[in-house]
Amino acid sequence: MTATIESVQEQIRLEQLEQADKTLATLERSNGDDPQVKFLRGYVRERQFDRPGALAAYQDVLSQHPRHTEAAFRAAVLCDQGGDEDSAVELYERCIEAQPVPVSALLNLAVIYEERGQLEDAERMLDAVLTELPNHFRARHFLASVDSSYDMAYDEQSQRDRDKRNAVLDTPISDFELSVRSRNCLRQMNIRSLGDLLRTSEAELLSYKNFGETSLNEIKAVLAQRSLRLGQALQPPPEPLVSEAPPPVTLGDASIHARRSISELELSVRSRKALQRLGVTTLGELAIRSEPELLAIKNFGQTSLSEIKRQLALYGLSLRAHP
Repeated sequence: MTATIESVQEQIRLEQLEQADKTLATLERSNGDDPQVKFLRGYVRERQFDRPGALAAYQDVLSQHPRHTEAAFRAAVLCDQGGDEDSAVELYERCIEAQPVPVSALLNLAVIYEERGQLEDAERMLDAVLTELPNHFRARHFLASVDSSYDMAYDEQSQRDRDKRNAVLDTPISDFELSVRSRNCLRQMNIRSLGDLLRTSEAELLSYKNFGETSLNEIKAVLAQRSLRLGQALQPPPEPLVSEAPPPVTLGDASIHARRSISELELSVRSRKALQRLGVTTLGELAIRSEPELLAIKNFGQTSLSEIKRQLALYGLSLRAHP
């Protein structure tokens, strides 16, 4: 086979990384200054988990071709993963100057900006995504979270962690560096996202036809890099610690739950903001409110009311009866 950039790309696609190495060596002898050859060298190293070598190759490309978007994006991802956030931001910002703008760069920048409290910058990135892809679910969901952060003073870190966790769980399997065999098996098992994978046990994977120990170890290694493991989403979350404060005396058998914080409820942003306006901070304070009191709050409707009643019922509580 003639050594060409296209042949290297095909070998990478087929996970033939050793052959891609050899083909690149041939290309480097004849055309070693070609930026695409240098970029592919970096990408092969990245796929071989040689992250320092990959980053060095990408930086070599960018030193001569600062507008090489692919090299800038891959280098940004590696810097981001390595904790060099400032360099990652500079490289992602370089990426979004290109046309068409890489959606992944916009989303990654939005996450960093939101974590830094640069809400306007995060919103600008997400608006750019939705301008190109109006139905992009992750961007729309994340934008709603960013918008709500402007006037929400309660439990900001908890809300941010929840949104980020959801965004991570929605990450498609196609974003991970897996072999063709592993990808095909997961697709046939209808495992499409990281969340799906975390809800699957080792035994379930191994029970599938053509799925063996090699694929299992590969997937476990990819998850371990992110401090994750198979089946962890199947385990129930630990019970929240109960405060030592004296329990209310007016709520009967459910009093043990009355002192729990409202932040422990799985509520929408709209419902949380409504309770914040009402000054409600615990389940007990919520349970002494009536339906008309809640419905009188601005932007609070039947959907929010049903959500709150359902959450209270999980703790054996209910809203005060209205005469």
